[in-house]
Amino acid sequence: MVTQLVVVGGGRMGQSLVAGLLRASFARPDELAIAELDPERRVVLQHELPGVQIVETVVSADAALLAVKPQAFEGAARAVASVGIHRVLSIMAGVRTGAVEACLAPGARVVRAMPNTPALLGAGISAIAPGAHATVDDMSWAREVLSAVGLVEELPEYSLDAVTAVSGSGPAYIFMIAEAMIDAGVLAGLTHDVARRLVTHTIAGAGRMLVETGSDPASLREGVTSPGGTTAAALAVLEGRAIRSTFLDAITAATERSRELGN
Repeated sequence: MVTQLVVVGGGRMGQSLVAGLLRASFARPDELAIAELDPERRVVLQHELPGVQIVETVVSADAALLAVKPQAFEGAARAVASVGIHRVLSIMAGVRTGAVEACLAPGARVVRAMPNTPALLGAGISAIAPGAHATVDDMSWAREVLSAVGLVEELPEYSLDAVTAVSGSGPAYIFMIAEAMIDAGVLAGLTHDVARRLVTHTIAGAGRMLVETGSDPASLREGVTSPGGTTAAALAVLEGRAIRSTFLDAITAATERSRELGN
């Protein structure tokens, strides 16, 4: 048996990627492995992913996917190098390909990616960027892996800090908006359960409209906004509170923080 891919780090994202690869018939369960240090987490993974090799230390494989926390990347990358793996996909936020390459054997091929948490449902979007030695085949392979959990964009590495700020952190912005809308609904007289259902389905439906119609967000907003109506009254408050510049500042701050982590 040849292990096609070992995922280093058995957290939610690592588990979701393996589940997506199995759904996409990328490999048989026994051709995939997850290396996870936490024994309790290994028990969970064995239950959730029957047939997948759940191990404590990195095993030899055709390729590795680094899904550990950024502060643990050196140990994870050196463990990958110790078993002779030369193709690596990293989904660690803020960790440059050069830093990963420095921990691997000379000439090792690294592709860096930034997925987001909707990948847990197969509805994510990821950006991938090549390292110094990554080939066209390596990029095609990385695209195939990440396509199992959503869409994939190919970009130069310098763009990944902005990707991190927009789509990597983006779900948190939407969740905060949902929290605020639910609280406002309760204040306006709805029960919490009703407000939550109204808000979550509104956000899900609006997202589908953006994706499936392909329309510009501004035109969709205008289609909901009647002159002098309720939506116009609400939007006037948001514009008066500088909602656009607030988001600009927030995403700029996240981009800068990603750059700082990489340095």
